[in-house]
Amino acid sequence: MAEGILRGARTTEDESIEESLRPQRLYEFIGQKALKKRLSILLEAGKQRNEAVDHILFYGPPGLGKTTLSHIVANELEVNIKLTSGPVIERPADLAGLLTSLKEKEVLFIDEIHRLPKIVEEYLYSAMEDYKIDIVIDKGPSARSVRLNLAPFTLIGSTTRAGLITGPLRSRFGFLEHIDYYPSEELYKIIFRSARILGVEIDEDGAMEIAKRSRGTPRVANRLLKRVRDYAEVEGDGRVNKKTACDALTLFGVDDMGLDQFDKMLLRTIIEKFAGGPVGIKTLSVALCEDRGTIEELCEPYLLQTGLLKRTLRGRVATSNAYRQLGYDLPGPKRIL
Repeated sequence: MAEGILRGARTTEDESIEESLRPQRLYEFIGQKALKKRLSILLEAGKQRNEAVDHILFYGPPGLGKTTLSHIVANELEVNIKLTSGPVIERPADLAGLLTSLKEKEVLFIDEIHRLPKIVEEYLYSAMEDYKIDIVIDKGPSARSVRLNLAPFTLIGSTTRAGLITGPLRSRFGFLEHIDYYPSEELYKIIFRSARILGVEIDEDGAMEIAKRSRGTPRVANRLLKRVRDYAEVEGDGRVNKKTACDALTLFGVDDMGLDQFDKMLLRTIIEKFAGGPVGIKTLSVALCEDRGTIEELCEPYLLQTGLLKRTLRGRVATSNAYRQLGYDLPGPKRIL
């Protein structure tokens, strides 16, 4: 299924623009005030002791700043950061190559760390705790294990599925932080900052309209800002006000709550085909011709957060708020047979 404006495939141009919008220092990072305070203390303590800071795990829905914060950590510590992801590290040898290349106090960032193969994850344990790894040389009867010492480093893990991280791996992180959705007031500030960098002329009402439809997610806010900018340049005078923002976002299928076409299709499927639910996730996946992981990771968190969807033991249920948002009459009480 083709993805919409809120979760579209990222092009090289998009990634380049997002990189330019990314804050480089902690004071530039908008929102997550309590997290920033705790993180600043961790980093300052590490700098004062002149040692690698504890390993860090950031978890939460996509687009909230986990990768950005990881870069900020490296920038604040004035060290290099090496980037990889769980699916890329297929064998212990792949991980060994990364770990042995790290210099003292450098940062290794592993995105989607919950997708590390089990054998690779177990290899991480001694590296994180003792800064040592055991590598096997040769094969068969002549095989032998050699222990290598590593430079003290900081591992930063990022995941959208914290529940899939095993207990032994989780316990080796000294600093665990959940990153939550942003209120519209903070997204408003992010949009103004991004507009300034992109050279977009935008007023307060226009910025707030985009913020309210951004699903509490900075990545979505920046993406919507770029599409509204395009609309303003082609259909208007290049300036973004509330009317321009509303017209543009309506054209792109984003409603006043930030729901896109796929969100509405999911809710309509539950309401129309399954009488509002409950319906199991596997059945819903088949009905929508969409991967279960896409539904669970990219769609459900926001629908649950906004009270449009409920998870029950028997499956997903559309709430009365969902009926109202999509213009359906509220259902009557269900008969128990």
